[in-house]
Amino acid sequence: MVNENPNLEELNDPPVLEKALQAEPSVSVHPIVSIHPSVSIHPSVSAHPSSSVHPSTSAQPGGLNHPSSSCQELSVIKLSKRRWAVVLVFSCYSMCNAFQWIQYSSINNIFMHFYGVSAFAIDWLSMCYMLTYIPLLLPVAWLLEKFGLRTIALTGSALNCLGAWVKLGSLKPHLFPVTVLGQVICSVAQVFILGMPSRIASVWFGANEVSTACSVAVFGNQLGIAIGFLVPPILVPNIKDQDQLAYHISIMFYIIGGVATLLFILVIIVFKEKPKHPPSRAQSLSYALASSDASYFSSIVRLFKNLNFVLLVITYGLNAGAFYALSTLLNRMVILHYPGEEVNAGRIGLTIVIAGMLGAVISGIWLDKSKTYKETTLVVYIMTLVGMVVYTFTLSLGHLWVVFLTAGTLGFFMTGYLPLGFEFAVELTYPESEGMSSGLLNVSAQVFGIIFTISQGQIIDSYGTMPGNIFLCVFLSLGAALTAFIRADLRRQKANKEVPETKVQEEENNTSKAPTILSEDHF
Repeated sequence: MVNENPNLEELNDPPVLEKALQAEPSVSVHPIVSIHPSVSIHPSVSAHPSSSVHPSTSAQPGGLNHPSSSCQELSVIKLSKRRWAVVLVFSCYSMCNAFQWIQYSSINNIFMHFYGVSAFAIDWLSMCYMLTYIPLLLPVAWLLEKFGLRTIALTGSALNCLGAWVKLGSLKPHLFPVTVLGQVICSVAQVFILGMPSRIASVWFGANEVSTACSVAVFGNQLGIAIGFLVPPILVPNIKDQDQLAYHISIMFYIIGGVATLLFILVIIVFKEKPKHPPSRAQSLSYALASSDASYFSSIVRLFKNLNFVLLVITYGLNAGAFYALSTLLNRMVILHYPGEEVNAGRIGLTIVIAGMLGAVISGIWLDKSKTYKETTLVVYIMTLVGMVVYTFTLSLGHLWVVFLTAGTLGFFMTGYLPLGFEFAVELTYPESEGMSSGLLNVSAQVFGIIFTISQGQIIDSYGTMPGNIFLCVFLSLGAALTAFIRADLRRQKANKEVPETKVQEEENNTSKAPTILSEDHF
């Protein structure tokens, strides 16, 4: 332990903190140190008393303290076996919510016929997800900091379940407002879901697993979109009889309602706030930096003063917004060139997302091995632009197999980029909240998603699909150029490398081995 000094008030950013820790080599620094409240709460720490530094860790005038058992627990670096169950359950209910986002747009023309509304009205069933997220991000991010992962997971899965069952009340052509209500409830649930992947990865996974874990968490969302492209065209055929159409729609709504209910029960059983011991050195240090009176809004201010993060927010929004627009309008674009091919339009969407899921997993594994966040992000962004250009000029050739090939190539990079953005943001902003950094990325994505969806839809209606896709290519070019200016300030990696690595142990339920304690000698 080190004595607390008033000069620690100056340690309100990671570089200064590093210098301070290195300034006096003769002093042994323990991770459990009382730091001034100007250092923000790390996302892995819920802002309630249980997550604050134990009172006994406060420095005493007389010198070193005797650490309590609570302090010793914070010094243990272990991986919990529950971590994979947590991320898989999260991935599943994220999948369910993503399915409900795209289930209308993937059979846009069928729902237009059933409810007797315009294509733009059906597009808004997708865009309401984007619109709802923007005003609710900050309140939900505050709730995440205040009440922690488990509360947010329960709320998100419960709302997702509720929205699914509300839609069952909209099985008549005149009940379009009811299906809008159900979709809005699901869109609110999404706000409790989208910012979670990087937070779950940091709180539950070790330093060499965080990128892979984040990819798995994002994987569920992408899988839900893929199923949303594939299943609705199969379950709901394009038929004229309204009663038969209502029957087929009801089957889809009942299935998703049952799945959402099962997943809500699994969240109650499986999801825990955090593991008993921190899984990485960076996470252990974040516990030490926790302060119950750290300013939530000052954290936001610091994020916006971080130029590298601001550039990433813009570039991520351009890429993800283009993906949202492409997904929402895909059915319309394919049907324009290939009439009657609703099922194949869904399969093309499936191809885009499945390829992207593969890209996300590969990029996550690559990041855990190489730590080349800037280089990987830039290469993937440039390849996304190339894929979009090729897709644009092959969509109208009249050969569906070519569209499948080019769409899959585009999806591999465009969708594969999404978890890269989350993890790069955490690196650039450590030790700020992953929930906040991820949330700001998603707000940018929603804003650009609404702008791109409306604009591209209008361009397609007026001039055709090629000008609409060229519109997206222009903004992806801008995003690739801005990505080149982001400096790779990998703060979380620096925190993990400050001291020598120690062996990380799996938690065993019944073991006689004493836990590995990182004592002051390690520091």
